[in-house]
Amino acid sequence: MEEYTELRRRMVVDQISSRGITNAAVLSAMTDVPREKFVNENIRRSAYTDGPLPIACGQTISQPYMVALMAELLLPLSTDVMLEVGTGSGYAAAVLSRVVKKVYTVERHPDLAEEAKKRFAALGYNNIEVHIGDGTLGWAEHAPYDGILVAAGGPRAPRPLLEQLAMGGRLVIPVGPTQMEQVLTRFIRRGEEQWDEETFGEVRFVPLIGAGGWQVQ
Repeated sequence: MEEYTELRRRMVVDQISSRGITNAAVLSAMTDVPREKFVNENIRRSAYTDGPLPIACGQTISQPYMVALMAELLLPLSTDVMLEVGTGSGYAAAVLSRVVKKVYTVERHPDLAEEAKKRFAALGYNNIEVHIGDGTLGWAEHAPYDGILVAAGGPRAPRPLLEQLAMGGRLVIPVGPTQMEQVLTRFIRRGEEQWDEETFGEVRFVPLIGAGGWQVQ
């Protein structure tokens, strides 16, 4: 355990704060959440490397820096209620749960969703709820959200997600014209039909599959 604690500390210093992440709550969460608990046991020693790692169902756990960057771009407050699309291993939701009041997360792969639930329970992260379904449709039952994080790249920001933002709410999502070309983008809702848009560089995520994303081939 001490070994992983030191690896986490070094990860935050070398990979995250050194690249300009300054949000104190995000840095604290990245220091606290045990990333090694969110990957398969046979690759735990690689949990703190500077890159994504494979998980089940052909998905990935994102690079630590990217998790921190997307969390910071959400402009999180401790009172916020947020939605995550693409639970995956559960790591990003776990990080967000240490920063905001409540996290709802949607995963289309039942096996991943169930494993994430088990991890959250084992770690005592009781402010996260998991839903199995099409994340491009959001989770309207609990809307509006102060922030929405999408951990997969789509051709556009799905309309249901834009509509489920509260006024002033932030949506952070990779978007691009092909599954190989994505730009990290933040939308901020300013009115019923008005969203400010800002980009933050090229990224590479697994494709966002669903009614508001790419179709399964």
